[in-house]
Amino acid sequence: MKSVLIIGVGQFGSHIARRMNRMHCEVMAVDVNEDRINAILPDVTNAQIGDSTNADFMHSLGIPDYDVCIVTISGNFQNSLETTALLKELGAVRVIARAQNDVQEKFLLRNGADETVYPEKQMAIRLATKAASDSILDYIQMDKKVSIYEMRVPEEWDGKAISSLDIRRKYQLNIIAVRSNDELTVPMPDTVLHDSDDVLVIGSLKDIQKCFRI
Repeated sequence: MKSVLIIGVGQFGSHIARRMNRMHCEVMAVDVNEDRINAILPDVTNAQIGDSTNADFMHSLGIPDYDVCIVTISGNFQNSLETTALLKELGAVRVIARAQNDVQEKFLLRNGADETVYPEKQMAIRLATKAASDSILDYIQMDKKVSIYEMRVPEEWDGKAISSLDIRRKYQLNIIAVRSNDELTVPMPDTVLHDSDDVLVIGSLKDIQKCFRI
């Protein structure tokens, strides 16, 4: 069971807190706003009202005891940056901080964040990728080059086994799952595809575009 400290429980932070609580993590929520703390308290292990830029208050939380500290402060980047740096100074094992633009992302990484989340940018890229082609049903970015795409099976693939398509050799793509009748299965090389199926394919956008003629 992971122990998690979440600093800032606005809309974004509260969603994280509730989800991690449902995943059986021990969640400590911190915010300067009493109403937010009262709202999140039933859904977390513990919660405290406090200023995350105050070293004495933060020290009292026992920062090194948490497996991960997540900073989701919005609307005040100075406080977010100070909090991130202070967490590292106090011995945080891992710090994940929310960025709201590219400049914030760079400063956070330089000042203590081990990782950043940039929800507006990530959601915008996901939406743009899905909306750009009727063939792309969903998209999850894994790193700068490789992503997982949920794709409609092209008509020309109907009735063909995955091995006969040879897309790994031709396009450096791998089919990692097949969705048929709303059921997701891990395919074998001899799995036969149908044009009513969807496939989850891992690879680069460039290779997806070539393979699916987007």
